[in-house]
Parts: sequence; structure tokens; C-alpha cells
Amino acid sequence: MSTSCSPVHAQACLILQAYLSQRFPEEGARLQALQAQLQDPEGDAFNRAQMRGHITTSAIVLDPATRQLLLIHHKTLQRWLQPGGHFEPNEAADPLLASALREAREETGVQALQPHPEYVDAGSGLALPLDIDSHAIPANPRKQEGAHWHHDYAYLLLADSRAPLRPQLAEVHAAAWQPVRAWAEAPDLRFQTVARKLAALGLA
Repeated sequence: MSTSCSPVHAQACLILQAYLSQRFPEEGARLQALQAQLQDPEGDAFNRAQMRGHITTSAIVLDPATRQLLLIHHKTLQRWLQPGGHFEPNEAADPLLASALREAREETGVQALQPHPEYVDAGSGLALPLDIDSHAIPANPRKQEGAHWHHDYAYLLLADSRAPLRPQLAEVHAAAWQPVRAWAEAPDLRFQTVARKLAALGLA
């Protein structure tokens, strides 16, 4: 069933609008593909089979005391990334945030996670992502998936780096805390963007 008129679709639209109007208006141009797909009745951005692109959620998990980020080593992409994955329907009042929380807890084993209190839309009470990014995903013949786009809603979550790590080894190779400065110095433009946003909050 299409989710193009569902509550979660409406919330994805509201969150994107608030993200651009309240936080990062300069990012409108690079998020045009996501905006167009959300406005298209046939876009169905929550359908994983939609090869135009589909929405994912991820977690920028930060220990503010140590200025470290909790990362996972992705089995398919063979690189260190923030925990995240495809959106799975849920009954939470804030389903996109709940999806990011679930991914982070499953992939790292860290359970005590809290969204950053400053990243909330005052009108709706929904959490706002620290970053929204559209990026290309290569074809995966093993999963019978062609090349497509991920429209990722990445939420800033706070955690204690002393919490034990129990990575979900069926999905990831490992989980580890790494300094924010390593992201600031990485060649990946998204990592640099996230590091700048953390620095603007005084968290880098």
C-alpha cells in the first residue's frame, strides 16, 4: 500500500520543511530531489522497492563529554558509518526518530540514547534531524537491488561512551567510538558537514 498520503509521509514532509526553514535554508537546492519525490503522489518514498529513492534513518550518536561519535563498520559498504538503515513502520508518535533509535540500539547494543533537546520543531513536537542527505547507493545483486538513492534523516542522539558495546554482528563488523575531529578531517563531504554542525553547537 502506498504511504504517499499516510501520517508518516505527512510527518516526513513537515520535518523537511521545518529543517529547511528553521535550521538550514541554504540546503534547499541539494534536497530538491527529496522534496520533489515527497510532493509526487507516485513517489512513495517509504517503499524500499522504489528505485527512484527511499527514506532511511540514521543516528549521529555523540558523547558530548568526550567529543566522540559512535560508529559502525558497515558490512556491505566496508567503511565506518553512523548506525542506520531503512525505515520500518512503527506506532511511535515520532516514527522517524523511533526508527533511528531502533537502528542505533540494534547495531551498537547501546540502549541509553536521548535525542538532543534543542533539535525539536516547536509547532509539532517532532524531533528535527541534525542532517538530511540524499546519496547514491550502488547496485547490490545479492539483494536484487539496482542502484538507487537513499534520502537519509540523521538524528543527533546523546549517549555515554562508557556504555558497553554489543554490535549486531549479523549486520555490522564492529562498533567503536571515534573522535569528532576524525570526521572533520575525513574526505567524505557529509562527514565534514556533520562535523561543522556539531561544532556550531559547541559539541566538536
